[in-house]
Amino acid sequence: MRLRRALHLVGTGALTGALLLGSAPTASADDIRERQWALNFFAAEDIWEHATGKGVTVAVVDTGVDADNPDLKGSVLPGKDYTRGKGTRDKGRHGTAMAGLIAAHGHGPGNESGMKGLAPGAKIMPLTTEIGSAGSSQGPAIRYAVDHGAKVINLSYDGPAIPDEEKAVAYAIAKGAVVVAATGNTPGKHKQYPAAYPGVVSVGALGRDGTVWERSSWGSKTTLVAPGEKNVTPDKKYESGYGYTEGTSDSAAYVSAAAALVLEKHPNLTAGQVINRLIKSAKPLTDAKGNAPKLPDEKFGYGVVRPFRAVTYDYPSGPKAGPLAPPEKSSDSAAGAGSSDSGSSSSDGSSGWMFALGPPIVLFGLIFLVLVGIAVVVVVFVKRRDSRDRVSDPWGSGGGPTVPSQYPGQQYQAPTGQFGGPPNSPPPPPNQPLS
Repeated sequence: MRLRRALHLVGTGALTGALLLGSAPTASADDIRERQWALNFFAAEDIWEHATGKGVTVAVVDTGVDADNPDLKGSVLPGKDYTRGKGTRDKGRHGTAMAGLIAAHGHGPGNESGMKGLAPGAKIMPLTTEIGSAGSSQGPAIRYAVDHGAKVINLSYDGPAIPDEEKAVAYAIAKGAVVVAATGNTPGKHKQYPAAYPGVVSVGALGRDGTVWERSSWGSKTTLVAPGEKNVTPDKKYESGYGYTEGTSDSAAYVSAAAALVLEKHPNLTAGQVINRLIKSAKPLTDAKGNAPKLPDEKFGYGVVRPFRAVTYDYPSGPKAGPLAPPEKSSDSAAGAGSSDSGSSSSDGSSGWMFALGPPIVLFGLIFLVLVGIAVVVVVFVKRRDSRDRVSDPWGSGGGPTVPSQYPGQQYQAPTGQFGGPPNSPPPPPNQPLS
């Protein structure tokens, strides 16, 4: 959902388009949980046997978060207000909705009531910002987040590029944070920021039918897609305390939660290696014939995020910088250029003796190389004669056995119910609003 320019388009689509879950006071908690189709889609109960996001702080740079919400109480850390007086409490409900998708833990006996986020053990750091304002408060908020321990930074908004924001994102990535952003809710190809900044996990929306959501933007270097249609989120506007939201904001929140799950299970991974796991475990979307396009696809990136696999499967860690790392600035190459210049000035001082001795040295070098070459040919000829009756190396001949691509038991096998089929197979049928 887009928020920039006073909740422009994405945010307004998410907030004013929220659907009533129900005003009936008799609405049961089970109904709320059952309406969270994304939890079933992710096989969340199976994931939580391995990780809940415990010990991981996710910064939500948004409209603030309602720390008194029963499904979030105890999970919201002190944050910071960059709006000159609004505080970290959520005024527009958007930030609380994103926090709920990430880390809601339910309430009541056994936390069986209310909704759950994908990473119910994670902590939320609320950073209230004036998204779309001329001065842009996102840059300072992002820096604050990473400087105060946030390992994942959720940016569920979009808009034009802002230099200070871009520098802050680069700072966060350099400091080891996973930065996740929404692509936007304007159908078609639209380059939006912060999703398009280098190194950001750019997230589009997946519809309930298992295809890319019809209003999901693309063109911001989409990395992954996640459920973004008719998700249950906290909303005080309704008597039930919940509403339906939709958009790439939701999708980004789910990917942020997935990153938190991976970080709990694999705390020694760098941010880039966490992103590598999310990408390696993603499921590419296919066409009607079952064919997958070249990855990353401009509309769905590497595919649908699959947190169970990202958490439990055996994937090589990969480079510390990860697959989305921006090009490093060539400080080393600059030093190399300087030393090269130094070397050239040194050689200028010795050019006289090099000019005098150069031709003889080259001549003797050529003669030496010719003699070595003759010796090598003779040795090879003798070796071949000696080994005519020996068995040749099957690995070198091309006709021998090949190394198996994967040894048995290398990967943890997904349990029954984990999303393993093509994502364009339909998820559970839509739930009807409570009456």
